[in-house]
Amino acid sequence: MCNRRAKAVLHLGGIVREGVILWLTSRSGKHGLGCRHVTRSDGRSADQLRPVTITRNWLDHAEGSVLVEFGRTRVLCAASVTEGVPRWRRGSGLGWVTAEYSMLPRATHTRNDRESVRGKIGGRTHEISRLIGRSLRASIDLAALGENSIAIDCDVLQADGGTRTAAITGSYVALADAVSWLGERGKLGKGTPLPRSVAAVSVGVIDGEPRLDLAYEEDVKAGTDMNVVCTGDGGFVEVQGTAEGAVFDRATLDQLLDLAVAGCAQLTRAQAEALAR
Repeated sequence: MCNRRAKAVLHLGGIVREGVILWLTSRSGKHGLGCRHVTRSDGRSADQLRPVTITRNWLDHAEGSVLVEFGRTRVLCAASVTEGVPRWRRGSGLGWVTAEYSMLPRATHTRNDRESVRGKIGGRTHEISRLIGRSLRASIDLAALGENSIAIDCDVLQADGGTRTAAITGSYVALADAVSWLGERGKLGKGTPLPRSVAAVSVGVIDGEPRLDLAYEEDVKAGTDMNVVCTGDGGFVEVQGTAEGAVFDRATLDQLLDLAVAGCAQLTRAQAEALAR
């Protein structure tokens, strides 16, 4: 396990044993996308992602598994294959992909009881689980998947902002490995099961400045907070945006979307590099 987690910081992509770690710089080298140069508490400029690590095959038993790290946020994504589909799907020739999201009790600064102990799954957990599932289904051809089901379990090991976007980005790689597992066994239908990739990133306005990939300390004081899910070819799957403090105008929205699209493009490259190994 130690070998899998060996790290080094590399500019614009590099392979680290079984993982990929990127220190993703701004497009201009200093700043870009119309943003002023801002030094954040972690040293990043406004349009810079946190260091991103994607480590495949983290678990021994799952058909696909990934540990994804966005800075200090760490999410374990496991893809499990089941032959057959839910009853309402049988006979359709279509597969199914679903997702579940949860956080370890001490993923945050203070311990939270497991939702299973409370006896009720929280609304936030349901919302994020559905978001991950929708995002992954946007990347897959369910007819080419055949009547197979893939369940993605996303467990947040440590939370420092952007857990849902990290989960989506890592889950796509785990899903791709699970699809490959089915293909190697001749269990897929006809066609290309994964015609496009999907990745996600957070953006927000802090102290009047649009910023990419918010850590927790930025997220809690953001005047505007947004999560954006994009396909590898630049399409939008989901845009979730809220004015937490003050309303925002169209120009700010455009800046945030530009930041998110550029960030997702960099994450797409990280996914491709991880899957190439």
